[in-house]
Amino acid sequence: MITKKFVFDSKFIQSRLKKYDSPSRLSMHHEFFTNSAIVFLILPHKNTPYDLVMIRRTKHENDKHSGEMSFPGGKFDPEVDGNYLDTAMRELEEELAIQKEEIRIIGCIDDHLTPKGFIITPFVGYINEKQYMNKEDEEVSEIVKIPITFFAEKNNYRERTYYLKNDLIGVGKFNYKTPEGKKYVIFGATSHIIVNFIDSVYNLGLMNSNCRRVRCEDIKDKIVK
Repeated sequence: MITKKFVFDSKFIQSRLKKYDSPSRLSMHHEFFTNSAIVFLILPHKNTPYDLVMIRRTKHENDKHSGEMSFPGGKFDPEVDGNYLDTAMRELEEELAIQKEEIRIIGCIDDHLTPKGFIITPFVGYINEKQYMNKEDEEVSEIVKIPITFFAEKNNYRERTYYLKNDLIGVGKFNYKTPEGKKYVIFGATSHIIVNFIDSVYNLGLMNSNCRRVRCEDIKDKIVK
């Protein structure tokens, strides 16, 4: 793996991403689904590959997403959010104590859908290497920094496939182990967002070219709320 190209370059990454309102960006809206937004959070390092800052959600009995690995983010709240970027910034501050003035948003990637009825809009942004972060224990059990080079290594990505309406659907997963031996599983929509980012920016072709992701019309009658 050549790591030099994974040293953070904001201008290069921005040039490979889409703007939120770009006609070429896949944007999903459906009355049966819940819109949400996340921050695809980059932590740069000088002269070495950058990390992705992820969170492990605190486990709650009635929360179907609790305990999972994800990026900071949450549901769009029409009472306080003017748009989905407001949602992402509000959740970032609530979960990691990072204020919107402390992050630079450089682009957006395609919306992603979960089988549980959430449409996720991912905003890509970066913070200072020494940025203070403080997790909100009620929502976040751990802050986990994972090198981009791990995700960019094809052998680390696993994709399960199945047929839906004669189309091959891919469901992805990464199994990450820290140098200390701690294990994390990144799967489903979160893994798909990472793969989309890597394929968009670095053109590595992690996703099976014969597959597609789930669409709203595939599951609108089978949403698990």
